[in-house]
Formats: sequence, C-alpha cells, structure tokens
Amino acid sequence: MYFKDRAEAGRLLAKSLKKYKGKDVVVYALPRGGVITALEIAKYLHSPLNLIITRKIGHPSQPEYAIAATAENGHIVGSSEKLRTIDEDWLKSEIEKERKEAKRRREKYFQGREEVSAKGKIAILVDDGVATGLTMRVAIKELKHRHPKKIVVATPVVPKDTAEILRKEADELVALEEPREFYAIGDWYENFPQITDDEVTRIMEKIIV
Repeated sequence: MYFKDRAEAGRLLAKSLKKYKGKDVVVYALPRGGVITALEIAKYLHSPLNLIITRKIGHPSQPEYAIAATAENGHIVGSSEKLRTIDEDWLKSEIEKERKEAKRRREKYFQGREEVSAKGKIAILVDDGVATGLTMRVAIKELKHRHPKKIVVATPVVPKDTAEILRKEADELVALEEPREFYAIGDWYENFPQITDDEVTRIMEKIIV
C-alpha cells in the first residue's frame, strides 16, 4: 500500500482505530510531519490533538546518522553500545541543546494554550512513518510519565523489526504496512514535502481543545 500524502495516510489509519471512537482519547502527534497524519485521526475520533516533541541526536562526526533521541524532559533512547563510544560531556551538551529546541517548538506551536491531560485516558501516539523507532520510543517513554490508561502507537508504515520493538514498549501498535525491506519513509508516499513550523502552528490553532 502506498499513500497519496500524509492526510490520506491519516484517514486510512483512522479507520483502523475505529474501536476508539467515543472513548476518552487524546491523540498525540510527533511534529512536524506526524501532525498532518494525526490531525485526520483526531477529527475522525473527535478527540483533542496534542504533541510530544522529540529530537534526534546525530553522531558528532556524522550528524545525519542518529545515535539517540531525546524528549523535552530529558529522557533519552539509544543504543547503549553506540552511546558508550561518545564523549559524555558532548552528549550532555547535545541533549540540553535539543531540549531547548523542543521547548522553543512547543512555545511556537501552542502559543501559550494549555494542553489536554493524558492522565487516565487512552493516548494514541502518531507519526507519518517510523524508521529506526528512536523518536517514537522516547515519545512512549515521555508519555508514560503523563500516566495515560493505555498507549497506542499508530503509524502508516514501520519496518517489521522496529514494529516488534514498539509492540513491547507500547500497549498496542496499529500500522498499515510492516515491510521487511525498508529504506525511507518517503518511499511510501507520492507526495512527502517538508512541513514547516508555521504549518504546525496553524493546525494546532484550529484543533486543540
């Protein structure tokens, strides 16, 4: 299955989440791309849309190669084997830098509005696709500290090996495609443009309740 764009993927994914319609649900997107996919799910389930803001940490000598991911509260997920080879002071500095960037994005996206609490609710965590799973895994870790009743990860596409990890760390995984061979999330979309901060801000202004 290939998707026309993130919105179509969200509508298809929403149908797989039909059992949560009418339940006490909060939909969480991983910005930026995940917001468009999550928006369709939030509309279908008549649920508020919130964000979990995560940041990848690239290798010091190869920034495009992610070795870990962190979230706003400083949680980190990564390969302990790889992280042991990284200078500890550099890593602490990088985590702090990315936390500040996550905070900047939250301030821009929310514009001072209050979030809806996840406590005691079903939290559906959405991205437009998952590759290594680092950002999704740290998002799960952060969301657990908000004490939801259940965490559901929902994504249009995730490689099978990553899916197995996510099923262990979340309460449920809903995915439309779980290919064994996987190169890039964008390969599964006809249209996969970069999403800007301003686009995310406009979406959040309309939907958050």
